[in-house]
Amino acid sequence: MRCMVMVKATAASEAGAMPSEELLAQMGRFNEELVKAGVMLAGEGLHPSAKGARVRFAGKQRTVVDGPFAETKELVAGFWLWQVRSMDEAIEWVKRCPNPMPGDSEIEIRPVFEAEDFGAEYTPELRDQEERLRAEIAARGATG
Repeated sequence: MRCMVMVKATAASEAGAMPSEELLAQMGRFNEELVKAGVMLAGEGLHPSAKGARVRFAGKQRTVVDGPFAETKELVAGFWLWQVRSMDEAIEWVKRCPNPMPGDSEIEIRPVFEAEDFGAEYTPELRDQEERLRAEIAARGATG
């Protein structure tokens, strides 16, 4: 199963505090373990929400809201995309992760929808389209 592993933001990360050299080295070693185990598919840190925007949808209306956003505990400071056998395996990996923030922090794990999760509504044509898009993304990654 694939899962998104999200490092929750803190007041410090939202204020733009950068990780220490020691934490960067620890995370680098952890990421190396993930890659060698074939778990890590992607992973990145995110700028504070002050540099972001949200687009709100109401029917055909679109409204852009610039950051920063108030509810720090609901924000994401970084993420990984992992391929694991189970939620239990993902939890075990997260338990091995260095604390990603000075002080208290939280990491959330969420399964990624797979084609079979969508049922009959996910027609063969839609599956074909998804496969074509994934192949195009993979090809661009190999050449870019």
